[in-house]
Amino acid sequence: MPGVPPLPDLILYARPGCHLCEEAREAVRLVVDDRRARGLAVPEVVERNIEDDDELHRRYLERIPVIEIGSQWVELIVTVGKVRRLLNETLGDGSAPAGLGAAEPRA
Repeated sequence: MPGVPPLPDLILYARPGCHLCEEAREAVRLVVDDRRARGLAVPEVVERNIEDDDELHRRYLERIPVIEIGSQWVELIVTVGKVRRLLNETLGDGSAPAGLGAAEPRA
């Protein structure tokens, strides 16, 4: 659609052999599949192996898994609920335009 900015990627920072990273990967998959089934916006999921980049390794070694979309992130314990909340806040949940919080009370 012209004039509609592209969705930000959802980035998963992880490394091989990390059981928390496996859990985060599964949580992301479940939430993305659910959003897709409900016709909601779905970001591209990009996985970055922190062992392939010295700077990422230094930055995230003690914090992985980390998922990031736009300027928001979740680290260490990545659950379905946290991923759902992160995507709903960033992309919207179908009930209100993305980026809008609760309605302001009327004066």
